[in-house]
Amino acid sequence: MKRAALFLTCLLVSCFAMLGQQIGTSELKEIRSGFIKDQKTVAIQNFVSSDKDFKNKTLNRDNQGKVDHFFKYRVNVKGITNQQNSGRCWMFTSMNVLRPLVMNKYSLSEFDFSHNYTQFWDLFEKSNLFLENVISTAFKDFDDREVARYFSSPVDDGGVWNLFYNVAEKYGVVPQSVMPETAHSNNTAQMVGVLNERLRAGGYVIRELAKSNSKSKSDSGQIEREMRSEKINVMKDVYRILAICLGEPPAQFTWRYKTKEGIIKSMTTTPLDFYRDIVPQDYNPNTFIMVMNDPTREYYKLYEIKNYRNTLEGINWCYLNLPNDEIKGSALASIKNNEPLYASCDVGKQLDRDNGILDVNNYDYESLFGINMKMDKKARILTRQSGSSHAMLLIACDTDDSDKPLKWEFENSWGASAGHNGYLTLTDDWFSEYMFRVVINKKYLSKKAIDALGQKPVELPVWDYMF
Repeated sequence: MKRAALFLTCLLVSCFAMLGQQIGTSELKEIRSGFIKDQKTVAIQNFVSSDKDFKNKTLNRDNQGKVDHFFKYRVNVKGITNQQNSGRCWMFTSMNVLRPLVMNKYSLSEFDFSHNYTQFWDLFEKSNLFLENVISTAFKDFDDREVARYFSSPVDDGGVWNLFYNVAEKYGVVPQSVMPETAHSNNTAQMVGVLNERLRAGGYVIRELAKSNSKSKSDSGQIEREMRSEKINVMKDVYRILAICLGEPPAQFTWRYKTKEGIIKSMTTTPLDFYRDIVPQDYNPNTFIMVMNDPTREYYKLYEIKNYRNTLEGINWCYLNLPNDEIKGSALASIKNNEPLYASCDVGKQLDRDNGILDVNNYDYESLFGINMKMDKKARILTRQSGSSHAMLLIACDTDDSDKPLKWEFENSWGASAGHNGYLTLTDDWFSEYMFRVVINKKYLSKKAIDALGQKPVELPVWDYMF
């Protein structure tokens, strides 16, 4: 009986799925009846349809002036950077954590890294990883989900903290003056477009080599050698594209700088030695942990995204999923100890850019349109309505008399004219809804969270909905 009932249920569901529901005369009549064109609706229609930008018309006036930019606890930070028209927020944020260390070490009043240098090697290594992924999946069909994911976006300039760690550990870092920005480091779209076209073409040739050699019954060693020979040819072109657009990165450099005391000094070193000199000894993924709030998955579990890295030998994106309260408590402890945190969030949601405020009550689209748009964080993630889109430095927290967080502050990388002098203030409620990840020294985590770090990560596929 149970099997028969199950079969009938599946059959009915299948029939409904095939038949669907057309919009016929009666359905259209019912739908149209919901649009009552009273005076209020006519006024709203005239108002909205005459202005292409209705976002500012939904700005919640009752919420204006309720959020200030004062903080009880604030990290000693060193100024605002500007990523321009590039997706390098993760890179800027990772380097902004280290920037004060360089300024203190060399007694500088200002300093910035060359993001151009790091971008060169990031895109170079991402290109190699893409081609290696093509080789490893060369005998799978083109419509295989993993293959399709790789070819949909061979490389881009986005990323997370582990990508900075990977490329810095391999190639080091340099001061901005050693390899300054170019038009294409600041505006990456055309350069990345050319890279992707060349990589797709090379990836296709590699797959065709595998296919033709397989049919001719060549030995597997010969097939792999031919594919890797083609990979090197493609990588030569990748290097050429990057060198023309960004300049060639130095293997050694001389850096001249002026101290706060007005003394001019110089040093000759390599990018890797410079990096080793400025990072703390415990600057590694065993000490600095990426934690995340993802209510779609079990908390106090480790997750690892397959192939989410840039260097072939580097570490994948791995994170510990934690409840918001645990993340907030740990973040506050870090800020109190003058240690900023790499953080990423869904910055576009409820952003009052002019005033530099992120608040869940900033904009009221529901009242304007007379509709219900409510979803919790889990629903927004699963429906792709929300996901992390931007990395910034979490640097401050304001608390009430019980030391409970009220609001937080980001150091952004959109330049000093964006937001509140380059900074963004986020309410604690906004943190709960739209903050996703922070990188934190594990000494600030609870014992339960630290114990969870010892488990084997759950591997997530390259097409996972969160990434």
